[in-house]
Amino acid sequence: VQLQASGGGLVQAGDSLRLSCAASGGTFSSYDMGWFRQAPGKEREFVAGISWTGGSTRYADSVKGRFTISRDNAKNTVYLQMNSLKPEDTGVYYCAAGGSGSTRGSYDYWGQGTLVTVSS
Repeated sequence: VQLQASGGGLVQAGDSLRLSCAASGGTFSSYDMGWFRQAPGKEREFVAGISWTGGSTRYADSVKGRFTISRDNAKNTVYLQMNSLKPEDTGVYYCAAGGSGSTRGSYDYWGQGTLVTVSS
């Protein structure tokens, strides 16, 4: 499975962004999907995950109530709607497929990442 993340950019605190991750080369609808992020000098961390049906989602405490993960299996795409962005949300955002929940090491496939920068 190849994953292509897009939608990052430079925004101000309080703004919104929507990230997209398009999948190809595999059976997207059968994979649980996740979003992770990595800030400069820090480890990659879990942000949000969604089950293959879309019926189950989970979030890191730091983004609950502000971020929403969703998927469109007909378009082989997973989204991350990010509202009320904060400077601490800055980082490279990666989508991942084939894993389980928040466990980074469980994911088999990773996209190349898209940079989100939130200025104060």
